[in-house]
Amino acid sequence: MNVLILVDIQNDFLPGGALAVPHGDAAVPVANGIQSAFDLVVVTQDWHPQNHGSFVSNHPGKKPFEQIDLDGLPQTLWPDHCVQGSRGAELAATLRRDRLEGVFQKGVDARIDSCSVFFDNGHRKSTGLGEWLKTRGASEVHVCGLARDYGVKFIALDAICLGLKTSLVEDACRGVHLRPNDVASAVNEMRRAGVSLMSSANFSQ
Repeated sequence: MNVLILVDIQNDFLPGGALAVPHGDAAVPVANGIQSAFDLVVVTQDWHPQNHGSFVSNHPGKKPFEQIDLDGLPQTLWPDHCVQGSRGAELAATLRRDRLEGVFQKGVDARIDSCSVFFDNGHRKSTGLGEWLKTRGASEVHVCGLARDYGVKFIALDAICLGLKTSLVEDACRGVHLRPNDVASAVNEMRRAGVSLMSSANFSQ
């Protein structure tokens, strides 16, 4: 079974959002256009409590994008984003939803961040998505969305570790680019791990 995982296509990651990914809105129509090519479509959703440890507002004296230690793990401090129940946490209004069979939330534990939707950053707890995919007979996943150098990357790497054939739909992604080479490094890391690189043209109807 072929699965499409749409990553964090939420208001706060789109232009005007609290943590906008440059040109993030351009990924949405591409993601919409390929959904019909898959047996199963799921979406991930950043879903943080207001007291989340990754929020710079919870660390007086710190600045956005500084690095700290959070419960024994390195952590980038982000502007508050995708707070549970907020408009910023909602899926983009332009995202096609008629094919969605599940919404899987991540980053719900205030003590630890979760870039991947399979596990938290320390691989201490599973969200259950991996097990759910196995019960559905999934053998292959294709990942796209926001952002290529964070959520998309870590989800793809975890999918490989779970034994799933994994590909990145490159033109249906955009990156944060905190540092100039972040996106290129992320793509290279995924490729080395065994992630295939594809474009939406591979899934044209």
